[in-house]
Amino acid sequence: MIGLAAKKRVILPHFTVSQAVSFVESHGYALLFAWVLVEQSAIPLPSIPLLLAAGALIRIGQLRAPLAIACCVTGALVADIIWFQLGRRRGRRILSLLCRVSLEPDSCVRQTENAFLKYGMRSLLISKFIPGLNAVAAPLAGNSKSPFGRFLLYDAAGAALWSGAYITVGFLFSAQLEMLLAYASTMGSGLLLMMAVLFALWIGRKYVQRRLFLKQLKADRITPAELQERLSAGEDLVVVDLRSVSDDSPGVPGAIRLSTEEITARSGEIPRDREIVLFCS
Repeated sequence: MIGLAAKKRVILPHFTVSQAVSFVESHGYALLFAWVLVEQSAIPLPSIPLLLAAGALIRIGQLRAPLAIACCVTGALVADIIWFQLGRRRGRRILSLLCRVSLEPDSCVRQTENAFLKYGMRSLLISKFIPGLNAVAAPLAGNSKSPFGRFLLYDAAGAALWSGAYITVGFLFSAQLEMLLAYASTMGSGLLLMMAVLFALWIGRKYVQRRLFLKQLKADRITPAELQERLSAGEDLVVVDLRSVSDDSPGVPGAIRLSTEEITARSGEIPRDREIVLFCS
């Protein structure tokens, strides 16, 4: 019975890069196109493991690198063109919808808008490497009224850089990845449980931080009507306008206009001897 049990343990299947490679090989380029299309459509289906497996397939001659990257770029472009058009037609409502799933929705729109305004279309070259920016880069481009042809050029280049980078990693380190996954498989469900616990702790920490911040913000909040009343009464207040530079709605007369990224560099412009009111969107 002991020998039989040992034999059974030996033949237990392990997930390896080879199995992932076989799965990709059986479905070919269509899988790469569909998978990337789904991920770029804002559905949380990570493409990195698939791109690594594609790189290993290219190394053994089962896939061709130009066609694999072309499938990834095409899938990304199909999804991003849709988001671009939605951003052009719906503007900030689309951005707010995408940022609502973030644990920091209060600053998501402003931070991503400022990043896009600072780097322009160049941000599309690296956006797919950055999860938060990846979700909103295409609608931001649409909302900024950027030319469609220029968007296509930068977005295609960014998708090629992103997919090509991970495919290259899979090509170069397929043996090491297989060894790593084989080691992880020996830990069984314990590894998955540990990863789940760590992820839950991280989410919990972010949630508690957000609740504490909102609680403090609620206590210190002042409404526009109250601010106007205090200014009309002659109170000497310093108003700092922190709204996105793309927000052209009327502001408070005499307010200091700063972006969140400029606060540290231009902090000397803010007087310290008076009460400070931050005006945020």
